Amino acid sequence: MKIGIVVYSQTEHTYSVAQKLQEKFQEEGKEVEIERIVPEGEVHPGSKDIKFETLPDVEKYDALIFGSPVHAFSLAPAMKAYLEQIPSLQNKKIAAFVTKGLPFNWTGGNKAIDKIKDICQSKGGSIIGTEVVVWNKSRDKKIGDLIRKFSVIF
Repeated sequence: MKIGIVVYSQTEHTYSVAQKLQEKFQEEGKEVEIERIVPEGEVHPGSKDIKFETLPDVEKYDALIFGSPVHAFSLAPAMKAYLEQIPSLQNKKIAAFVTKGLPFNWTGGNKAIDKIKDICQSKGGSIIGTEVVVWNKSRDKKIGDLIRKFSVIF
């Protein structure tokens, strides 16, 4: 099974989680590749008509993990725009994680995960796992939990 980790990251926090996940998968002998979503210019909350420097092709993967930060209590606009441009996720196993700074439940983590799930399911994808990582002093434990959970489902 070929696994693609498609990540959007501005501060490198989300990307660092993807790297740790890739390391674990590689230790287990899984074929995994990280691909980055890179928009042209800066993307701010509420941005529309986002154009991309790089747009990962998901077709070559059997399974996907999408990683994104939370922006303004919702899914980062660049990740939302990228997911909406994917023509199909038919028969793909999908997991997703988001990173965020604020620890409260109402600060957008679940809303961002729900948006990823909605878009992926509308394109035929099957969501098999999700996680929200709060970037605080207990993040290492939460990242460890995410890695253990995702390594079991893939």
